[in-house]
Amino acid sequence: MIDYFLLAFVVIFFAINMGASGIAPSFAAAWGGKFIKKRKALIFFSVLVVLGAVVLGKNVALTIGKSLIPQEFMSFRTVLIILTSATLSLFLANVLKIPQSTSQVTVGAVVGAGLYFKHLYVKTLLVKILPMWILLPALSYILTFLLYRRVYPPEHDNLHIYQKIFANEKKLRLSSVIVSCYVAFAIGTNNVANAVGPLFGAGILSIGWGLILIGPLFGIGAWLMGKGTLETAGLEIVPLGLFSSTLVSFVTATLLIFASILGIPQSLVQLNMASIFAISSIKNGHRYTLDRHIARKTFVVWAITPLLSTAMSYLLLTLFVR
Repeated sequence: MIDYFLLAFVVIFFAINMGASGIAPSFAAAWGGKFIKKRKALIFFSVLVVLGAVVLGKNVALTIGKSLIPQEFMSFRTVLIILTSATLSLFLANVLKIPQSTSQVTVGAVVGAGLYFKHLYVKTLLVKILPMWILLPALSYILTFLLYRRVYPPEHDNLHIYQKIFANEKKLRLSSVIVSCYVAFAIGTNNVANAVGPLFGAGILSIGWGLILIGPLFGIGAWLMGKGTLETAGLEIVPLGLFSSTLVSFVTATLLIFASILGIPQSLVQLNMASIFAISSIKNGHRYTLDRHIARKTFVVWAITPLLSTAMSYLLLTLFVR
């Protein structure tokens, strides 16, 4: 009985941390641009994450639950260790106020288990997941850069586009908020599965009930712990304007939903930050953006925490599973 209470605590804590991390890529652009109040952002985020999970969350849960390691190795204790490792890694990123990928720390923890049991579906990792982790953030940067360059800076060739966009400012404000909600929906399609997948793999919880029960915990996490990551993404990297905030949200959410349909555990945080870096590169130059302390700190945390999650999972399994 104690083991079940411990697992429930870890799952709840993990989901809460994911919500705290996920609020940044969904509403940081609109909030940083002062187009929505923080309270409303948190409410919209909470509702739409659950909706996204129920509608499109199944494929990613299947990938995490049975396509990385054989389900026969997904014992109760193994799942507890996987989720504990992912939770601690994500909590570290939240303490440092760096939006981190819940998908990468979860996959890292499952990979650690696969390495321990010497049964890892390497093809799924190397052919299906890792290439998309590189391709989609790069695509997010490139698409945002190319699209934003169409209107900024305003010049003779693009002045008519610039004027047409900003002549409809009220509509753009509404569009920015709608697209931020679109991002929250996208998070539900992908990130809720990080907690549900291992539970499904161990036969503890069905995918359907898992998505319904765990999704609301994201909203609780956003309310309790999301302020730091929201401010980091929305204010510290580059001040986002009306058009740029909408563009960032639309590009990243679309790419994440595409990944969810394919069953890829994908980082919206990294898609979003790559898109924001593209805006900063156009406004301030590539060198200035990459030389900023917050940019360097972000890249370091992104690199370390998935490896930390893998190592922690492997070590804990060595200590507690015989």
